[in-house]
Amino acid sequence: MPTVLAGVVVLDCAEPEKLAAFYKDLLGAEETDATANRVEIRSADGFRMAFRRDVNATPPSWPRPENSLQVHLDFLAQDLDEAERRVVSLGGRPLEAREAPGPFEERGYADPAGHSFTVRRTRATAPKQG
Repeated sequence: MPTVLAGVVVLDCAEPEKLAAFYKDLLGAEETDATANRVEIRSADGFRMAFRRDVNATPPSWPRPENSLQVHLDFLAQDLDEAERRVVSLGGRPLEAREAPGPFEERGYADPAGHSFTVRRTRATAPKQG
């Protein structure tokens, strides 16, 4: 058994309830724990995130250099246009568009608190040949 087990990704933000609602809706997750200063969610595939209150939290300014990236999340989707509509409808915003060709096409976004994340196209799986 490993000494350290994977835990939960925690994002600091001014309003954890609102940010948890954004990711809960985006990922089809459920709330698993909530206190006055922290909300935790878990998606159907077991991915866990928590949102911790920090009244002095400032959003990262990526891709501008004034502030560090702080954290970056990658999510997967089969249809990037559909994923973008969902992100925007929940209050996220597109960052600079980067349409890389091929199986790693991705798009960058900021959540309502300003944390950046990427939605990548899932790689098509073909049956093994030979």
